[in-house]
Amino acid sequence: MYNTDARTLQRMAPMMQRVVIIDPAPASARLLTDLLREICPCQVWQAPDAVRGMAVVGQVNPHIIFVEQNAAVDGAGFTRKLRRGDLACRRAPVIMVTSEATAAIILGARDAGVHEFLRKPYTAKDLMRRLEAVTLRSRDWVEAVNYVGPDRRRFNSGDYSGPLKRGSDTTTTPEGRIIQSLKILKAAVAAIDVDPKQALRAMLAQATELQAAAKTLGDVQLRAAAIQLHQKLGAANVQALNKADLQNSLADIWKLAPAEAGKGEEPRKDNAAAA
Repeated sequence: MYNTDARTLQRMAPMMQRVVIIDPAPASARLLTDLLREICPCQVWQAPDAVRGMAVVGQVNPHIIFVEQNAAVDGAGFTRKLRRGDLACRRAPVIMVTSEATAAIILGARDAGVHEFLRKPYTAKDLMRRLEAVTLRSRDWVEAVNYVGPDRRRFNSGDYSGPLKRGSDTTTTPEGRIIQSLKILKAAVAAIDVDPKQALRAMLAQATELQAAAKTLGDVQLRAAAIQLHQKLGAANVQALNKADLQNSLADIWKLAPAEAGKGEEPRKDNAAAA
């Protein structure tokens, strides 16, 4: 067994109490079960396919889900359905396991909302690194329309512990979070006719994110506008969302956004000038 100190295992254990394994091969599922129980005492449920797997996760509300990606199980499809569903565990870490690690499969897993990717054959050390990643290194949750799941920039974070490098990593700042939220809100409003349920869920999540970012910046106007939007969305009927009204509300919020958010987007007014 991969040598992990007792303190680390103690921190991981509460987030590994209930595990679901979706694997059509009993021997493979049993091996993974044995390895997990060597790491810490946990309850493990097994399902041979995605349909029964979804039923099991709905019943047991797992902390972690392992799902195969092969000819018998569409792990990416399972994850995408889970993320867009209403189960209490829709945000649970999903670790995809497969013997085929092509670029298409890896990218498909990431874009479906999978947290980590584990290639067969794997060692106990490989498994432990993935478990440490999903239990001890939390990732921001993205509630959008075209994507629902953990921040994709940290995909397979068990293999990465370095500094932020991408320009898009500016979303870790309050200004960057505001820009990200506004872009998601814009896409969500546009998607009301196609997927109203997810559009509403995405808008509510981003209105909450805007409130938090505005509070951090001390921007009273933007925070008040975000709170008002959240209240409006909270009282809305998913089947009767007023697209034009929401577009107007979003346009008003764009005007209050930091200067960086307005580049190439909606008309805005400078906060300093407005004050």
